[in-house]
Amino acid sequence: VQLQASGGGLVQAGGSLRLSCAASGRTFSNYHMGWFRQAPGKEREFVGRINWSSGITYYADFVKGRFTISRDNGKTTVYLQMNSLKPEDTALYYCAAKPTFSSEYQYWGQGTLVTVSS
Repeated sequence: VQLQASGGGLVQAGGSLRLSCAASGRTFSNYHMGWFRQAPGKEREFVGRINWSSGITYYADFVKGRFTISRDNGKTTVYLQMNSLKPEDTALYYCAAKPTFSSEYQYWGQGTLVTVSS
């Protein structure tokens, strides 16, 4: 299984970015695809996830209303649309995958850096 995250970059506060996670190596119909982030000097934190089959999403409180996760089944790609970005959103963003019944994410992408300037 490979997860390839992309789309990071430098953006001003209030701006938007869309991250992509291209998934390959298996079918993900019974998987959760998650997004995590790790800011400098901080622990990795959960951002949100999507159930690949149903499309149902779940978000951390700090991104509700600003970030949206979606997926494109045809491209086996998951997206993280980030709006109203804040400097505190600066982090390395990772995508990950796990079976829906599992509590642990088993597969991880390499991360893509998002920098939000004030």
